[in-house]
Amino acid sequence: MVNPNVEGKTYPETAPYLVGREKIREFAHAVKSTSPINLDLFAAQAAGYADVVAPPTFAVVIQERSLATVLADKDADIDFSRVVHGDQRFVHTRPIVAGDELTSTLTVASVKALGAHAMVTFETKIHDARKELVCTAISTLVVRGGDE
Repeated sequence: MVNPNVEGKTYPETAPYLVGREKIREFAHAVKSTSPINLDLFAAQAAGYADVVAPPTFAVVIQERSLATVLADKDADIDFSRVVHGDQRFVHTRPIVAGDELTSTLTVASVKALGAHAMVTFETKIHDARKELVCTAISTLVVRGGDE
């Protein structure tokens, strides 16, 4: 069972991730985006952006780096083989664009017991190289209880 004592714990900031133009295009294709600003440099620049713009859900790429730190934390006791994704939300203060250098810091917002199961909510703050907030990613994982 998930250790309830990790509620409120903040994990160290991740190493910087340089957002690449081709990564954005690959992600855009994967999520079936047809927006020109996700795919075409000139369309993005014509819309006022420095480079191609990531679809809003691209922030999960950065969030996953922080999530890996909590899943590797033995004290958290989260068995990833028993995890079901419950919810995902993104609150952007600005779009992510190619060339951004992003870091993230994850806090375990809550740990709730639901019978034999646990619901764990994470809040990940994603910042640019100037330490300005770009996005807050909020995800909830359901950790299924054992087969006792």
